[in-house]
Amino acid sequence: MLRVRCLRGGSRGAEAAHLIGAMLGRAMTGWVQGTFQSYSSSAAAAQPQRALEENAVTEPELQECPVCAYNEWDPLEEVIVGRAENARVPPFTVEVKANTYEKHWPFYQKYGGQSFPEDHLKKAVAEIEEMCNILRMEGVTVQRPEPMDWSFEYNTPDFTSTGMYAAMPRDILMVVGNEIIEAPMAWRSRFFEYRAYRPLIKEYFRKGAKWTTPPKPTMSDELYDQVMNWVLCFDAADFIRAGRDLFVQRSQVTNYMGIEWMRRHLAPDYKVHIISFKDPNPMHIDATFNIIGPGLVLSNPDRPCRQVEMFEKAGWTVVKPPTPLIPDDHPLWMSSKWLSMNVLMLDPKRVMCDANEHTIHKMFENLGIKTIKVNIRHANSLGGGFHCWTTDVRRRGSLESYFH
Repeated sequence: MLRVRCLRGGSRGAEAAHLIGAMLGRAMTGWVQGTFQSYSSSAAAAQPQRALEENAVTEPELQECPVCAYNEWDPLEEVIVGRAENARVPPFTVEVKANTYEKHWPFYQKYGGQSFPEDHLKKAVAEIEEMCNILRMEGVTVQRPEPMDWSFEYNTPDFTSTGMYAAMPRDILMVVGNEIIEAPMAWRSRFFEYRAYRPLIKEYFRKGAKWTTPPKPTMSDELYDQVMNWVLCFDAADFIRAGRDLFVQRSQVTNYMGIEWMRRHLAPDYKVHIISFKDPNPMHIDATFNIIGPGLVLSNPDRPCRQVEMFEKAGWTVVKPPTPLIPDDHPLWMSSKWLSMNVLMLDPKRVMCDANEHTIHKMFENLGIKTIKVNIRHANSLGGGFHCWTTDVRRRGSLESYFH
């Protein structure tokens, strides 16, 4: 069990130092003014002060916070899009085995710790660049994580691993209101993934956003024991937002300890509800249950929600998307065909979706939603659709309650 110890310190010593400093300051003022009369001496005396001012911690700039999102559908103004560059196949360890289909295990046994196939990766990079261009044309500001070398091997007291990628910001970052939360993810190959996003997050913080990092799991072998739930972990992609209500699934990468941490952290302004599905291998909620508008949710017919009555009683429309059209021979090393429903809402009437999924285009048209069609078929192979490849930083809207 991870224990956080809070230390309390008094301020009496600081107060005393401040008082003595003030007294000495008053006594010295006349002497300083009488001694330093020349311009050159004054300039020299000003140098330390300028240095102090330059290094001082300042208040956030007086401007609108650049981070604010309450749901999955308000008009999108700014987004982080992941990078496929330098992406590497994670080593074939126990947590990877638990989250991948058996038919792909030979791939991990062969390529684990190495780069994804070069030609495939090159096409994925090009697809995501085109996706970014289309988002910009739709009026969205696009931010990117730093390019990183994920080939280095790192060691902790509990494990050794190489890195993976910074392709799926939805897995690691979640915006709730004006707060960015970094998820304490469960895969060893993703332990240091946060480093690619730190320059962005620091800039958001400087401009007034909140920034929270939960305790990271040690990732010792005990974390992956099915009866062990006293190590906190979750992927942000197991949560989905609807105003004051957030929904989360217990999965292969999100445990009850992680869910409880989020519940306490966000209370009392937000409620966190656990929902579950008929899914033997749950990992990330957005290809199973994707909220796309106020009172509108896509529910995977192959993995039905056990708590769907909660939404129906609240007057929500539950839509079952059509069977995906992606060919059986297309490699999906870390996901299922249901990435077809892993869409990104640009606003309640515009959605970014797979250019190849003609039947889901028709479904959106029937719902009165315009489709922004983009092909990221090779990028899908790395483990995600449009929702996974992005984290929405700012959506234009207000905090509302959609469940009464």
